[in-house]
Amino acid sequence: MADTTFGFIGLGLIGGSIARGIRRAQPDARILAYMRTRSKLEQAHADGIVDQILDGITEELRECDIIFLCAPVEYNAAYLSQIRPFLKEGALLTDVGSTKTDIHRAVTRLGLEDVFVGSHPMAGSEKTGYENSTDHLLENAYYIITPTAKSRQEDIDRLIHVAKQIDSLPIVLDYREHDRIVAAISHLPHLIASSLVNLVKDTDNPEGVMKRLAAGGFRDITRIASSSPVMWEQICMTNTENLIPMMETYIGSLQKILASLKEQDAAAIHELFDTSRTYRNSFSEKSTGSLLPDYSFTVDIVDEPGAIATLSCILSARGINICNMGINHNREHGEGALRITFYNESDEEAAWKQLKKYNYELIK
Repeated sequence: MADTTFGFIGLGLIGGSIARGIRRAQPDARILAYMRTRSKLEQAHADGIVDQILDGITEELRECDIIFLCAPVEYNAAYLSQIRPFLKEGALLTDVGSTKTDIHRAVTRLGLEDVFVGSHPMAGSEKTGYENSTDHLLENAYYIITPTAKSRQEDIDRLIHVAKQIDSLPIVLDYREHDRIVAAISHLPHLIASSLVNLVKDTDNPEGVMKRLAAGGFRDITRIASSSPVMWEQICMTNTENLIPMMETYIGSLQKILASLKEQDAAAIHELFDTSRTYRNSFSEKSTGSLLPDYSFTVDIVDEPGAIATLSCILSARGINICNMGINHNREHGEGALRITFYNESDEEAAWKQLKKYNYELIK
């Protein structure tokens, strides 16, 4: 592969993580970037990730072999016409948006189908911005590639190569099928999580007891409700043609569950939990989703002076970094008293082995 110069329009969480991944895999690569917040570009330059800061969509983009559109989804399409005059012969244009139909329609309208291949790295975090990007955010995450009707196989292969370079798992899909799939597995769950959080907010008592007790399972299934409201508004509004029928189907399933409860139909409720458990247990645990994986477990320790300090010393002696640590007040699902979160899977595994040596009771 001869691609050595990469351009980024937008350098937030995903763009920054792709750029970091490319820098890690290809140290001699040249990376150019533009975004409205110049201070973040200056930080990326200081970090050694960006070689050249661009002042806008300018002539310098002619140097790029691949240009990544990493702005919010509603802006990516607008950048297409601005970039078009600066595409050199053989340059490839791609985006990283969570919805693909709008951008593909714009590409077709502008006659750019032969130089564009869409993409969607399926990873993310509750946190946003370049400052939260990492060179491993996209490791083992699916990197969806959505060709146009005129995309060349060699250009598709170039994006597959980039995905593999940053340790992602490339999958080629029709962009329409992509949007239908993510409506069900990503966009609708975000709406559900947010609506569940608002249900607690609206029905809690004045003392806020629901909020106080909302941990364990509730915390886990609503974690994605902490994501950026601006970003998810844009994502949902650019995929309504898929999201609306998915939501209607989901509401229909809730109506059936409600009817079963009203009719005291225990068999139907058992079937709901049984079939969902069986299907859920068939999911792969190796690939990441649209949020960072949760590298954490709980420890069953006695609440006494020095207990946490002792545990921390055991881990620090082995050079294991702790991302977060907190008391788990709600343990309805059998969790331990102390929840520990780590930055990556290797630290989590090392901590688990180390604490097991000291006979701590650990719960995943």
